[in-house]
Amino acid sequence: MYNWPKRKNQRLKNFDYSSDRWYFITICTKDRENYFGEIIDGKMILNDYGKIAENSFLDLPNHYKNCILDEYIFMPNHFHCILFIENAPVGTGLKPVPTNDDVNTTNDGATKNHWLSEIIRWFKTFSSRNIHNSKEDFEFAWQRSFFDVIIRNEEHLQKTRQYIQENPLKWEQDKNNLSNLK
Repeated sequence: MYNWPKRKNQRLKNFDYSSDRWYFITICTKDRENYFGEIIDGKMILNDYGKIAENSFLDLPNHYKNCILDEYIFMPNHFHCILFIENAPVGTGLKPVPTNDDVNTTNDGATKNHWLSEIIRWFKTFSSRNIHNSKEDFEFAWQRSFFDVIIRNEEHLQKTRQYIQENPLKWEQDKNNLSNLK
């Protein structure tokens, strides 16, 4: 039997990642290859692959009703976003009443709480598939995992939003910029 190397678990131990929280997510491309476009005059200009990945991200709430999108940015070789997971009962307020064929409900009609890793896994899989389908023999891949930070309060949320908004302005110094890794 092969002994696989042990990977460091990046998730916080004993934390419920389906709980109502703000999460700051960073996902890098494999080997930090620049797939999504380029920074020009401090602005991120998405190429076709960046637009495909962005559309996949924007489609998340259509698949996960408890996923609310906030600030995000696609950079040449990574992606930052803020997600809110909300597990309020579906069918209250302005939310539609679930049907039994709804992927967000269990067999008995209860709301299904999707956790963060499930949502990110779907995004990575769907965006990769769409990018590969757009061009034959194109080698695109995300890094194996992702980084998350649990946003603890309103001040932390505002600072994280500002960080995301200003990220293209700081590309020259960014630790994910390939030219800074060589």
